[in-house]
Amino acid sequence: MRKLVSSFLLSFVLVAFPFASARAEILIAVAGPLTGLNTFRGEQIQRGAQRAVADINANGGVLGQKVRLIVGDDSCDPEQAVALARKLVSDGVVFVAGHVCSHSSIPASAVYHENGVLMISPASTNPKLTDGGLSSVFRVCGRDDQQGEVAARFLEQNWSDKKIAIIHDKTVYGQGLADQVRKQLHERGITEALYQVFEPGLSDYSELVEALGVSGINVVYFGGYTAEAGLILREAKNQGLEIKMVGGDTLTTEEFWMIAGSAGEGTMMTFSPDPRKNPESEDVVAYYRAQGFEPGGYTLHTYAAVQSWAQAVGFAGSLELQEVISALRENTFSTVLGSIGFDDKGDVKAPGFVWYVWRNGEYIAAE
Repeated sequence: MRKLVSSFLLSFVLVAFPFASARAEILIAVAGPLTGLNTFRGEQIQRGAQRAVADINANGGVLGQKVRLIVGDDSCDPEQAVALARKLVSDGVVFVAGHVCSHSSIPASAVYHENGVLMISPASTNPKLTDGGLSSVFRVCGRDDQQGEVAARFLEQNWSDKKIAIIHDKTVYGQGLADQVRKQLHERGITEALYQVFEPGLSDYSELVEALGVSGINVVYFGGYTAEAGLILREAKNQGLEIKMVGGDTLTTEEFWMIAGSAGEGTMMTFSPDPRKNPESEDVVAYYRAQGFEPGGYTLHTYAAVQSWAQAVGFAGSLELQEVISALRENTFSTVLGSIGFDDKGDVKAPGFVWYVWRNGEYIAAE
């Protein structure tokens, strides 16, 4: 009799309240380097995702359900990224805002794709991420072939008669970006005076800087991450070398200035138009600044990745992967980056790269 009553009550709950058996919350994740050499970037994406989820939940959630965020650390290491991706899949996430480093995002994306999890990277710019043909992979940042073309054109216009060095750290991102710039320069009839590989994670780059000095280098195109750029410039200053550094989007963290100090003055880099100046981001930026955090770098890109996913689910009226993918490809999204969309590869349709320069401890738009 007790079993009959229990069965009756369960049936009554499921009929009278059809969503009682549904998941009480929707699990998503943000994944990136919370430890290791790129923790400043990791803090940016974590804060971006956390605030986006808080704002979404404050406005009713997604499909009437609250969203819960899992924060995952990959240390920008490919093996850890794959292990993290598998864990997030087993945790039941339906969407991942991540990863950051291209050499982590690319192998992790295969895990998500195989297991029906959507991925939108806020920061991975290597073309291979979306050129691989995985339909569930998107990004809200630009690509290094675009970034490389902008950089090469700038070098041609300003330093074609000077000695240019191209250096990189052998990573998918660093070498990929450096080689894009090199390719574009060669197409313009400009050959670099020095093409040099350096080991990331060292504390001393005096030999590399000495090589730059011996070669009479005037400008360095840097393919790599923030810490090494700062250390190289500081060592150049110690050796009395006046070298201009030009780099990519990774140089947009406060860590760069913390390491380089005044040696970083005048360093230039490409990045997307500053989303902090968008009217759509005004309230979010004000929130971060009230917390004592400047939402530079990829903070707002991560916020926008979560926004895009939530809006796509709303357009689809479903969490089903293929329906959400279709919604991402077929619609435009109102985000802190402005109005954005995605092409058939999963690349963002948005304004391209522009120039920034470090002045007095902050990066600003170059005139």
